[in-house]
Amino acid sequence: MTTDCDVLVVGWGPVGQLTATLLAQQGWRVTVLERYERPYPFPRAVHFDGETARYLAAAGIGDRLHEVGDPAVDYEFHTADGRVLMRLELAGDPPGSAGWPRSVVFHQPALERVLQERAERLPNLRLLRGVEVTDCVERDDHVEVTAGGRRLTASWVVGCDGANSAVRRAIGSTVTGLGFFYDWLLCDLVLKEPREFRPNNLQICDPARPTTVVSGGLEHRRWEFMRLPGESIEELNRPETAWRLLEPHGITPDNATMHRHSVYTFSAQWVDQWRRGRILLAGDAAHLMPPFAGQGMCAGIRDAANLTWKLDLVLRGRGAPALLDSYAVERTGHLRHFIGYAIELGKMVCELDPAAAAVRDTMLLARAADPEAEEPPQLSGVPLTEGLLSGAGPGAGAYMPQGRVTGTAGTGRFDDVAGRGFVFLTDQDPAALLDDADREFLADIGTRLVRVVPAGAPVGEGEVADDDGVYLPFLAESSAVALVVRPDFYVFGSAADRVTAAELVGDLRRGLLSVTPQRSLSGGPV
Repeated sequence: MTTDCDVLVVGWGPVGQLTATLLAQQGWRVTVLERYERPYPFPRAVHFDGETARYLAAAGIGDRLHEVGDPAVDYEFHTADGRVLMRLELAGDPPGSAGWPRSVVFHQPALERVLQERAERLPNLRLLRGVEVTDCVERDDHVEVTAGGRRLTASWVVGCDGANSAVRRAIGSTVTGLGFFYDWLLCDLVLKEPREFRPNNLQICDPARPTTVVSGGLEHRRWEFMRLPGESIEELNRPETAWRLLEPHGITPDNATMHRHSVYTFSAQWVDQWRRGRILLAGDAAHLMPPFAGQGMCAGIRDAANLTWKLDLVLRGRGAPALLDSYAVERTGHLRHFIGYAIELGKMVCELDPAAAAVRDTMLLARAADPEAEEPPQLSGVPLTEGLLSGAGPGAGAYMPQGRVTGTAGTGRFDDVAGRGFVFLTDQDPAALLDDADREFLADIGTRLVRVVPAGAPVGEGEVADDDGVYLPFLAESSAVALVVRPDFYVFGSAADRVTAAELVGDLRRGLLSVTPQRSLSGGPV
């Protein structure tokens, strides 16, 4: 059947924007339905990490990310009297990083505007605003979507339509909630005169009133105040209440302009069914988490990065539809890590019992003073432990960091110099590791064969010099002469020689085309 589009995306927030753009860049006809006539003028998220920046750069806006926010420096958790319970260093470029600032505070309307302008340059991407989805029905070879009194057909539908997702309701997916939710008053402001905040991002763990003070990027600031027992939402959400709570922080109508105040409820949950046939969910339609780890939007961006390359292969006939089952497997595992950490941070912040808060303070202050104390859980470069991963060689599931390299066309980030998509990364001549059939298969799925040489060495076609010393050590640590890296920058698997290189490529071929490609690194089938 000839459909109106190849992929129909519901929702035009950052996750829907990235999903649509990544697919349109591959040449697919993409239609987006957005229920609201105009962009939402206020920020929801205020933070993204280096991995998110890397995925946004893949959508062609890397050179404009400086327009939407600023690198973050720090994030601290304080007692009521200002002692430091925990400090997260956010500045710098840590080992194993994505090649972008590890943490950015940003203004969401600015990011959405940049993504909108990128989408407008893609003639095969069509955005329809003011159109609300009322039904979504899968047929044998397509999906029919009813919206705004019209019927549209698509080969696939991706619901990126937020916490109250119409697409999620249409597929009947239930939600697993973790029972952790609180109401908070959110205040977004712009100061009339510049002011330095130290720390720039702060959680005040005060049982009398837990409070958040963070940057909103581009001179915006955000304060949040937890609703206390016996306090009504109506009482909390009054302008006079907001200003009263802001006044102890030195914020008054004389020195700041309040752009909005509203009460929201955070929660922790994920869907039990990410996919039903040709209909899939992403972003807040699939999961919600407390804000304390700053990973809500980042998780949705990871959804888009994971899903779009798989959907591209399925549309091209280079991947079986069952390949899309790995999307839910991989994303659920990741989300449990991030949501679990966000909940633990939230429990620390939201404690209202003074006695329990005192015990917490004593424990965390002792940990902060202990140089041997365990580091906080990892929030970037978290590996995949199950899903579309090879059984050949170590390293499968690791996040592939990004460094600067030099190729025949110049020096820059690896993704820009070597290119994106599948990468067969090796420190040897690829021709010595791959036979003709394997090279043909890899070329058919758009794989780039990249040989890495030491920094300063001359480079030829298909070679890059490892200027930052990222890639050759990574190969050595994986006991590998070659790696296959997926388009979402996770290592599919590694090879130690020509024989295991053939096994690695064979694993990839079977994984893409087999109905049972999954592997669990924790042991046993998925």
